[in-house]
Amino acid sequence: MHNILPAWWVWAAPAAFVAVLVHAFNPKRKKQFEQEARVPLKDDPPRKRAAPRCA
Repeated sequence: MHNILPAWWVWAAPAAFVAVLVHAFNPKRKKQFEQEARVPLKDDPPRKRAAPRCA
């Protein structure tokens, strides 16, 4: 136990990595990620701007 506490990064880094994976691959966020990934091109027709979302 005394050896693990000073080396906190040994367990904190993998835990943070798993937390990011769970957050990124959460099915509830898929639609939001797809909207954010949409890159408008010059020849795209103009779209209505969505109302700002409140958090």
